[in-house]
This record gives sequence, C-alpha cells and structure tokens, in this order.
Amino acid sequence: MEHILKYFPELSEVQRQQMTQLLALYPEWNAKINVISRKDIDNLEVNHILHSLGLVKFVKFMPGTRVMDLGTGGGLPGIPLAIYYPEVTFHLVDRIGKKLKVAQDIAERIGLTNVTFQHGDVKEVKGKFDFVVSRAVMDLGDMVPLVKRFIDPQDRNAVPNGLLCLKGGDLSGEIAKYKNQVLVDELSSYFKEDFFKTKKVLYLPL
Repeated sequence: MEHILKYFPELSEVQRQQMTQLLALYPEWNAKINVISRKDIDNLEVNHILHSLGLVKFVKFMPGTRVMDLGTGGGLPGIPLAIYYPEVTFHLVDRIGKKLKVAQDIAERIGLTNVTFQHGDVKEVKGKFDFVVSRAVMDLGDMVPLVKRFIDPQDRNAVPNGLLCLKGGDLSGEIAKYKNQVLVDELSSYFKEDFFKTKKVLYLPL
C-alpha cells in the first residue's frame, strides 16, 4: 500500500481497507483465472491499481457522475476508481464472462455498492454516461464511433464529458486524426516510478 498512500494520503480508513483487500484478492483470483499477466502480478500495486488511479490525477469526478468502464477485464480501472469515488456510479462492461466474474466477486467482497456489471458487447449497452474510461483496450479511432452515442450532452464536471483512456508508448499515429481535440497528459508528471515514464491519459471530449 505504500505507493498508493504516497500519492493518495487522503484515503479514508474504509478506502484503505478496500485497497488493501484488492492487493490480496487479485493474486488469489489470478492463480485460477489469468486476469493479469502472471509475470506482472507481483507489480499489481504500481502497474495496475496505481495506474488505474492515474485518471484521478487528471480529473476529479463530481458526485453523481456516471462512468462506463469499457473492456474492464477483471475490473481495471473501474474497481480502484469506484473505491476512490464512492459517490460516482461505474458500469463495468466486458465480453469475457470469466474475467467479469472476477471483477464482480472482488467488488462484492470489498463491499462496493456503486458498481454494476454487463457481460457482452458494448453495442448492447443502454443509457447515458458522463465519461467512458478504458485501459489499453483498443485504438482511439475504433473506440470513438462505438462510444460516442453514450456520452450525455449535459456536463457536470470541470472538463466536458467524453472519453478517458489510459495508454502507453508512442501514440502519435493513433491520435493524428483527433490532434486538434485530444489532450495527452503524462502520468510521469504525477507518479515517479519507472513504469509511468511512457504512460499517458488521453482525453477526448465527445
């Protein structure tokens, strides 16, 4: 927990307990179902949980905000974000049922009440959201047409509603089509661990 608390000392006792539980539950599940690379599970706190919380450094969600986590897998970034934002609702969507069951089980065991789950294709999702978030799911050009219809036109946060993606590496080709709209925020400006040297938040208002 030292890395999480270093950057998020404001966490309540309940939130600290929930984050601590994540650090135990993901390895427990990963031994049965490979939701995180087996060679990377030892780096769970920094490479996965802290990475998910990178979105908190970019934008502070207001209470009542509605967020869809597209391609959540085992619940990342949705579950760490739901812990941080108990007054924000998160809808976690994935096409792989066994990974989503891991996310559901972990959310139940740590007592999260602000998350819902949907197994299936994003085209089957109904409703409106303030933001769609994702973590290394697909190319921006493929994602935008899929999620545009979900974005509520009524803004309630400091930045307009849209798409927030956690990505790494050289993104110049991917963002070229949206270069006049997309904002790229370097996570290395918030987190000093080596893992974050090439990690970014992509924000595209929709």
